[in-house]
Amino acid sequence: MSAAAPASLGPAPQVAGRRGVVLAMLLLVYIFNFLDRQILSILAAPVQAELGLDDAQMGLLGGVSFAILYSTLAVPLAWLADRTSRSWVITVSLVVWSGFTALCGLAGSFWQIFLARLGVGVGEAGGVAPSYAIIGDYFPSGQRAFALSIYSLGIPVGSAAGVLAGGYIAAMLDWRLAFFAVGICGIVIAPFFKLLVKDLPRPAAVTQETNGRSLRQVAGTLAHKPSFWLLSLGAASGSMLGYGIAFWLPSLLQRSFDLSLVETSQFFGAVLLLGGVAGVLAGGWLGDRLGTRDRAWYGWLPAIAYVTGVPLFALGIASDNVGFAFAMFLLPQALAYIWLGPVLTAVQHLVPPPERATASALFLLINNLLGLGGGIYALGALSTLLTPVYADEALRYSMLYSLTLYLLAGTLMALAGRYLRKEWVAEA
Repeated sequence: MSAAAPASLGPAPQVAGRRGVVLAMLLLVYIFNFLDRQILSILAAPVQAELGLDDAQMGLLGGVSFAILYSTLAVPLAWLADRTSRSWVITVSLVVWSGFTALCGLAGSFWQIFLARLGVGVGEAGGVAPSYAIIGDYFPSGQRAFALSIYSLGIPVGSAAGVLAGGYIAAMLDWRLAFFAVGICGIVIAPFFKLLVKDLPRPAAVTQETNGRSLRQVAGTLAHKPSFWLLSLGAASGSMLGYGIAFWLPSLLQRSFDLSLVETSQFFGAVLLLGGVAGVLAGGWLGDRLGTRDRAWYGWLPAIAYVTGVPLFALGIASDNVGFAFAMFLLPQALAYIWLGPVLTAVQHLVPPPERATASALFLLINNLLGLGGGIYALGALSTLLTPVYADEALRYSMLYSLTLYLLAGTLMALAGRYLRKEWVAEA
């Protein structure tokens, strides 16, 4: 039984008519997810100055503090969402992470803001995997990569919104107010989300099948599929550098290019918005078209994008000219987002439809624990380690050395392609 087949889940016209509204609301919540997650990157300089933190401590705040519970709690919350209500799990999660984002504005020390960021991670743990599953329910297989890419626009749009809003509010008023503003806005939209996003009814056979499979059984199924490990570790390698650059690029622009806080927010916000949106949409569109011909393309397409982006990122990071750096960052930023639609679609097809949220959460566990938890801290710690040698340019060299992660990601994604051909779970 396919959870994505409208005929089996309710009247087809009704499901089709609701797809746009549901996808729009999921996108809005995901925008706030990344807005709250990434706002600390643009606020790093004033937060460091006021609280007296070094790059390694900021790396802990940006990555480890958030990723510890975000990655681990996502699995049981997704398992719960598969068995109860996915929309309710997302709604409650939105309220929790928004509240803790607002609390970041009250922090007066490293440990206070660390605990608040920990709370943001707890809340966001229940947001993404159930959203993937709802999209899988509403959209048929041939449209799913593009639908997931529309949802994934929340990453560049939310990150850009956090950078622009945080930069302007911090420059004009205060960095604490930036946390208050975005946190309160997230709480306000929560009831509207629950009103508009409904779980599709699941037939009794599907519900029985879902309740009959434990979390350990779903994990065991995926553990025996090489494509799952290759996709997860490939995405994690790419995310280590992706999250690292997203967090530390504002600091690099201020230290090495002498940009002001507002100029930094304009530069980085434009790179995220223009490059990110183009890359996410291109990945979804190409994934649906190439993947329907040969499922290996769900791995090969991200592999090509990762490897192609390495020399372009290197030119941008090493440049001393702001205009040239912007041009060099724009294209690889797009390439860095191409993986989202194809890989997220492939992960959903490694298990039967009732287990999609759980499978997505297990994928996110690996991707975020290594990518988000390790990448931001690793780049910050490497920058601190290189400071005696490179002084103010240490962060630049930390990024350059870390570009090898994209080469590793490309290799793993390319290997995943051939396994997807035989491990794909087709829908009825």
